[in-house]
Amino acid sequence: MTKDLVPAEELARRSPVRFPNESAAYRAARTALLAEEIELRRHLERVAAQRRALPPGGEVIGDYRFEGENGPVSFADLFGAHESFAVYSYMFGPQRDRPCPMCTNLLGALEGNGADIQQRMALAVVARSPIERLIAWKKERGWKNLKLYSDLNGNYSRDYHGVLPDGSEIPSFNVFTRRDGTIRHFWSGEMTGDSADPDQDPRGAPDLAPLWNVLDMTPEGRGTDWYPRLNYET
Repeated sequence: MTKDLVPAEELARRSPVRFPNESAAYRAARTALLAEEIELRRHLERVAAQRRALPPGGEVIGDYRFEGENGPVSFADLFGAHESFAVYSYMFGPQRDRPCPMCTNLLGALEGNGADIQQRMALAVVARSPIERLIAWKKERGWKNLKLYSDLNGNYSRDYHGVLPDGSEIPSFNVFTRRDGTIRHFWSGEMTGDSADPDQDPRGAPDLAPLWNVLDMTPEGRGTDWYPRLNYET
């Protein structure tokens, strides 16, 4: 049974936090915002609980072939000893000179948390470029905690929405489970351009990239015409 929650407005009013020289107007507006932030936290918890309660997804039975840094692997091999497994589809196909900067930014954050994440679940990055290219890029980027794999026949990328029917690439994040020897799809970020709100780039929720969450805490916000680059050398 869910415990009764104190109204967010009341919790916000109880907050003892104050800062030097703030005005009464600032404090009133900040308290109102704090109530909304508490509600947002609670909504995220409700969404996470609803996600965990999803019924079993479709069984994974496709002909999926990968090559990692140590040679060919099967889809089941990617789980290692874990029962849950997340795969990020990296926009770095053979037609690209360099990988997608937005994907790279997000993966940089996962790299920083990769060792911790992989204590609880398996994590892999799949791209359609040859493994030699992926290894070279991983070395150039200085990544140590991400496991990169080449999608040898492209079947995984097509079936799990890393590639559109017209052949163009899109980022995709999928979670799979292995229970009693059966591998099933569990969840994927399914927000597309069709579900984007007016005047916004398509985005998922919650957003996996810390970059945008941090920028959203500033007066300027994330903006409308700036995007991360692979490097900022002048």
